[in-house]
Formats: sequence, structure tokens, C-alpha cells
Amino acid sequence: MTQAPPKSVNMRIDGHEVSVPEGSTILDACRKLAVETPTFCWAENLTPVNVCRICVVELEGARTLVPACSRKAEPGMSIRTDSARVRLSRKVVLELLGSSVDMSLSETFAKLKSQYGADPDRFGPRAPRAAAGEREAAEPGHHEVPDGSAAASVGQPVKVDNELFVRDYEKCMLCYKCVEACGTDAQNTFAIAVAGRGFDARISTEFNASLPDSACVFCGNCVGVCPTGALMFKSESDLRERGEWDESKQTVTDTICGYCGVGCQLTLRVQDNRIVRVTSPSDHSVTGGHLCIKGRFGSTFVEGDR
Repeated sequence: MTQAPPKSVNMRIDGHEVSVPEGSTILDACRKLAVETPTFCWAENLTPVNVCRICVVELEGARTLVPACSRKAEPGMSIRTDSARVRLSRKVVLELLGSSVDMSLSETFAKLKSQYGADPDRFGPRAPRAAAGEREAAEPGHHEVPDGSAAASVGQPVKVDNELFVRDYEKCMLCYKCVEACGTDAQNTFAIAVAGRGFDARISTEFNASLPDSACVFCGNCVGVCPTGALMFKSESDLRERGEWDESKQTVTDTICGYCGVGCQLTLRVQDNRIVRVTSPSDHSVTGGHLCIKGRFGSTFVEGDR
């Protein structure tokens, strides 16, 4: 028995007519027209959570700007994606993010900062991130952010409690992507969640346990979706710390994971004959961008005893 094709929704974006299947979002419609709409907290393999607010657009007749990543397309909608109101909103969001989070490793942020003329420095030096909820003594420190924004006071030390990946919550923008990947969208482990409220909000394990003592299964799916480098392969982190990370010397190779017969596709990033990062395409029919611990971290056996 054949299924009836989905109904179409006709709408206008920046004056252009577009038709998308019923259930599509405004972001889907924008992408069909190749209209650039920035995102941070959205990923095609995760449920939209509407927290970064960088994708907002102007909907004719609506009192407020609406998030393109989750607002469903409706017949007759008229959307403006680059109005003065939208540009101002995105600029302020970028400035607030840049003034409170170390975004120095986000190429997307650097591009958007220039595109929208955002100036995070106008809010003054970046304040240290909340560490009280972590029950850790904040380690005093000072580091320069490479993009030229204000130097930042370190409120939380980098967490290194395993040999697979590190956590630097100074770079965490609370996009919730890691929480979604650890939860029902991928792993169903629920090892991490957002703890605290307001300025004390942070990503944490249960009772702030170390990762080896938590429910974490080290699949690394949280690392795979992190947009800012707050979660990072330890191999990559070590190279960056030594000033040896050099993407011009790196090669990228697609292969199939050999640990089982599922057929997960791996994308290996290699520098100096060492695998420094493993990902999987988010549109791959088998993985959907997600891997297990063997696929994500188990490929280093090809290096032998090096």
C-alpha cells in the first residue's frame, strides 16, 4: 500500500515563493532557497532546542522574532531573514556570546562576528564563568583570545579526567547539543545535563562526578556535536596546547569502521601519521553522525606502538 505524498506548504521568504513538505521548518525552507541562516545550537541529527537565538527571522504579523530552526512552516507565511531588526538581534546575540564565552575556536563565530559587525569588547573584559556549582576553586589565570577580543579570566580549569577527551567549559555556550546527543537523540545514556540556573547554569554529570565515575560510556557523540571546542579529543587538545595543531598538514580520509558489521562511516583526520580526530557524516544513513566508543576512539590501533 503506497503512502500519499506529504502535503506542500507554500510561503514567501525574502520575497521569493517556496514550497516545502508539510512539517518542514522555516530553516528547511530557507535552505531550499539557499538563503543563509546561521545556527549554533541546531544540528540536522538533533532535536532543535531554541537556545542560541542566532537563527531568528522576522515573520510578518508576529510580535517577536521567531526561531527558524524549530518554527514550522505554515501556508501564507511571509519571512524576512535579513531585515534591520533581524541583523540587530543577531549582532547583539553574537556580542553577548563573545563577551561571556571563549569562542576563539569557532570559525562560524568569527565569520558571523565580521558579517554582522559585532563588538563583544563593548561589554568590557569577559567575566569568569560560574564555577561555584562545580564545587571547585576557580584557578586564577589570564589568556588572550586569538580573535582580538578582551582577555578572559579563567573561571573553570580544563577538566582532564580521562585519556579520550577533555572538557573546557570556558568555551561552553550552553547550546545543549551535547545533552541532546547523550540523551534520546542518540546515546540514551543521560550522563550529562544542565545543572544550576541563570548565571550558575553549566553542563555537569550527576553529582558532579568525574566522567569515569559517571554514567558516561565514552561514545564521544557529545564531542562530535560541540560547536565551540568545549569538548575536544585529547589528541587534538594536546597538539593545540603545544602549538602543533596545523590543519594545513592534515589529511581527511573516509573509511568504514572495522570493529563490527554495522557499516559505520568514519572520517579520519590525520596529522603526522597520527589520527587526531574521528567524526562521522551527520547525513550518513547508518550513523546519522553518531558513533560508539570503538568507532570514535578505537582507530589508533593502526598506529601500532607509536
